[in-house]
Amino acid sequence: MAAEGRAGRFDWERIDAELAPRLGVRWGARLDRELIERHAAQVASGRLSLEANRLPDPPGLPDSGEIEALDGLPDARRRRYAEIGRRALAQGAVAVAVLNGGMATRFGGGVKGVVEAFAGRSFLEIKRAQARALGPVPFLVMNSFATQAPTLEFLRERGLEDDVHLILQQVSLRLTPRGELFRGPDGALSPYAPGHGDLPQALRESGLLEALRGRGVATVLLSNVDNLGAEPDPVIVGYHLESGAGMTAEVVPTIAGDAGGAPMRVRGRLQLVEGFRFPEGYDWGRMPFVNTNTALFSLDALARELPLSWFYVEKRVAEQPVVQIEHLIGEVSAFVETAFLSIPRTGPRGRYYPVKSRRDLEAMRADPRLIERFSSV
Repeated sequence: MAAEGRAGRFDWERIDAELAPRLGVRWGARLDRELIERHAAQVASGRLSLEANRLPDPPGLPDSGEIEALDGLPDARRRRYAEIGRRALAQGAVAVAVLNGGMATRFGGGVKGVVEAFAGRSFLEIKRAQARALGPVPFLVMNSFATQAPTLEFLRERGLEDDVHLILQQVSLRLTPRGELFRGPDGALSPYAPGHGDLPQALRESGLLEALRGRGVATVLLSNVDNLGAEPDPVIVGYHLESGAGMTAEVVPTIAGDAGGAPMRVRGRLQLVEGFRFPEGYDWGRMPFVNTNTALFSLDALARELPLSWFYVEKRVAEQPVVQIEHLIGEVSAFVETAFLSIPRTGPRGRYYPVKSRRDLEAMRADPRLIERFSSV
């Protein structure tokens, strides 16, 4: 399909008219035209590419003992952290936010957050119940253009619309590897959500960040909607608060087959590094920990306008190569003081149960301990 033009010469009047019936006025306002033009030009010139994603030098491993294990904390510290965390949760000083913007392609499509998980309740309902189990915790859901309407309809059906704060991601347009606007087999443009690095901007622009601050919230616990293990834990909340860090990232010890983001040292600083930034052919077996995409943030850290990187991501749509330019929330660790805590993957206190496929969910439903844990909250 012919594109509107080379990067820098897109016909936005035509594009807006085409997208308006699909996205509506609200989402059209969240389309950053200047940024899309700039990204298209950078893709066309090669400044944004798979190779450009990579760090100039291989990242270093964390120092021995630099990442503490939750299960290894001395009893006295655990009790102190638990007291601090329970107090913060009971006072409503902690908010819980979940990422609900993806369309769950490996899960069979649709909005994963509204899918039944356990005991007739959806992922979103269980996450909300977990948030409220220890106090008046504000519950936030970040949606994309693809998930907002069905999520809102679901919440209305369940009588939860007024009890959940919805925030909206930006919208962007997929490109071809040449930096042109991508069109699918039907000739239509292909919008997408440009990554969970949108969270700080979405909180600020919605006014919710200042509203949370006004009601005494100082900390936000963020996790993926499909990870039911990442519930508020007073010990972890207390650990984060006592550390004074702007961010506390939950990581898990690696097992065979792990590959992806990890806490690594870049120019002397320990931070979360995405897997596609590692050198080609990197030995993943060297990584001691892998990122879970669960983290606590101080509200002050989310209030800062940080220069998060834009990364080149290749995908396929209708068997055609497409380019998405995304930014990711884990990179906040490159700019604010960050603590890293190793948490158990599984077991009675396991906190890492990502559900990427129906098979993953069925495996969890086959575990009596998880049935009890996630059905009783």
